[in-house]
Amino acid sequence: MMEIRYVTEDDKAFWYSLDRHLLEAEFAKKIRDRQGYVLFEDGRPKGLLRYNLFWDNTPFCTMLFVDWSSQKNGYGRALMSHWEQDMKSNGYGMALVSTQVDEDAQHFYRRLGYQDCGCLTINIPGYEQPMEMFLSKALL
Repeated sequence: MMEIRYVTEDDKAFWYSLDRHLLEAEFAKKIRDRQGYVLFEDGRPKGLLRYNLFWDNTPFCTMLFVDWSSQKNGYGRALMSHWEQDMKSNGYGMALVSTQVDEDAQHFYRRLGYQDCGCLTINIPGYEQPMEMFLSKALL
């Protein structure tokens, strides 16, 4: 049985097994502000989603990750759907996601109805990365 719930302190070890980018102070904020979810299947954690508010008013998924051994089972789709419904029920009319152009996630997001809406290029020494593309979706 699948369950998705807000992240708690009890999820910390699992969270950091998948998300090595989040500072501990930010993890505490995700718990406090309810800006992260963990997906469980039969009581076992399988994936996570975290977000923030872009421009302080637009939900922006900053990480969606399903454990490598559990991918291709609909967990990512379930997390996105849960998040979108939560955002819609909180009065938001659109959502944003991003991914690097050299990653396959862009195709996943397009299948979920997201449309390309811009990009960001960072070429500062030490911070270089492939172009980051942004996608948006109306929450109908």
